[in-house]
This record gives sequence, structure tokens and C-alpha cells, in this order.
Amino acid sequence: MQKAKPYRISSVTEIHRLMALPKPHHPLISIVDLKGLKNDHDIDAVVFDMYVISMKRGCDNLVYGQQKYDFDEGLLAFLSPGQILRGDENGIPANLEGWMLFIHPDLLWNTSLAAKIKRYEFFGYATHEALFMSDKEETVINDIIRNIRNEYNANIDRFSQDIIIANLETLLNYAERFYQRQFITRKITNHKILERLEIILNEYLNDEALLSKSAPTVQYLADTLNMSSKYLSSLLKQLTGQTTQHIIHEKMIEKAKEQLSTTTLSVSEIAYSLGFEHSQSFSKLFKSKTKRSPLEFRASFN
Repeated sequence: MQKAKPYRISSVTEIHRLMALPKPHHPLISIVDLKGLKNDHDIDAVVFDMYVISMKRGCDNLVYGQQKYDFDEGLLAFLSPGQILRGDENGIPANLEGWMLFIHPDLLWNTSLAAKIKRYEFFGYATHEALFMSDKEETVINDIIRNIRNEYNANIDRFSQDIIIANLETLLNYAERFYQRQFITRKITNHKILERLEIILNEYLNDEALLSKSAPTVQYLADTLNMSSKYLSSLLKQLTGQTTQHIIHEKMIEKAKEQLSTTTLSVSEIAYSLGFEHSQSFSKLFKSKTKRSPLEFRASFN
């Protein structure tokens, strides 16, 4: 059965209307409490034309990748405009607590955060890659949310936007710090991901059928590992200091070196066997990584 088309929400006012809440105090930003919230609409998927940050408690059935999450306190998730949010098939949990912060892009217009917000990679993470917070971290975030709520509930003046933006930027900076902590505290799980990545790449580079279509891609690895490409990139930068694409290239060069030193295949044949459409592209990559052309590398073994 085909899924229904997602319901699109373009304004903060529309959010309040759908949730049967009073009109928002500010037309471009709102914090909605989740406790006691009910979904009385037949809507299972929503697209927000705005940024959404949510903190949830009472989500005992949530998992992080293939595991239940480590912290049983707060769960912080981020959506950028245009992303789809799908509801749980079991509905909203009865014990759900927390809040959702809705930020219309117009609020950021002509501010430093307008461009900077696109650089926070966690806005591109999948829902199962949310931030799992300790009590201390949750208190920090909730204090900032309280400041934002107090500010837009007060009389709006020429200082309001600057103060709200400053608090939003502080919240995002703390979120970035806490995500880096999450990458570190999940060492066992993360190193298992590295092991799986190594296996997936090796299997791909030994599969002629896959290589005949294309070289391995970042998106293929992310999909196979059941994570978003941005989360995989952030994780690898933290663990190895390298990008996903860099790791792919290193593996391909390793395979190419093996073929150049142990077979009589031509450079073009090796390039095509690794998924390159043009041997020139392969030769250019090989030289950029080894400082030698493929033929110069082969000659060093003679």
C-alpha cells in the first residue's frame, strides 16, 4: 500500500492550529510542550518548512542504530526544512514528555546564524542518530530553552531577535559538543562500525558485479551501515580524522597497488576493474595519493 503524501506545514501559526494551541506569541519561533499532546489528525508524515529541534523523554522503545540508547534521560533530535517526520505506528506514547522548538528560516534572515546553521551537520542526521543526553547535558539545554521562551513571551522589541539568535547559537554549539561526546562514549559500538565498514569495502572491491556498475560511494556505505551519510562522515572524522571518501580512496589505492605489483593487467583494465569509467581519472587519483603514476609504481617492482 502506497504511503500517503506528507502533510506540509509552512508556518508556526499552522503548527499551533493543528495542535489546538493558542496563537503563538511570536510568528517565527515557538516552543511546544509534548506532555499531554495528542495526535487527533489522520497525519502520519509531516514536512516542516522550518528548523525543528525536539527533546523527548519517555521513549523507552527507541533504538540507536541496532541498539537501545545508552542514556535513559533526554533524546535530542534535529530536522532541517524539507525533511520528513513520520509518526510512530503505535502513536504518541502516553508518558511522553519534552518539547519541540520550531524555528522559521525568516527569523534567521540577516543574521550570522542564517549561513552558519547549515554547517551544523546534525541537522542532516537520521532520526535514529539522535543525541542521547545525560542529566547534566539535559539541564544545560533546558536552561537555554527557558531563556528563549521567556524572551519571546516578553514584549517584542528591537533587542528580541538578537537575544533569541544568541541563545539559539549557544544551544547549537552545546549540541555539537555533546555529539562529539557521544562519538567518544560509544567507543565499542563505533569501532564495530569501523570493522563493518572495512568488511563492506573489502567485499565491494572483490565483487565484479558491483564494480562493473560503479566504484563504491559514500551513500552506498551509509545505506549499508543503516545511517545517514552525514552521521557517518562526522563519526569517521572523530575516530580517524578522515572523511568517508578519503577512506574509500585509500582502500581503492590499496587494491590497485596489489594488482599493479602482482598482475600483468594494464592500467586501463585495473581502472575499469575498480569501477572507474575513465582510466585517466584513476591515474590522477593514484598519483595524488602516492606521488607516482601507476606505471611508475609498477616499474619500482621490476
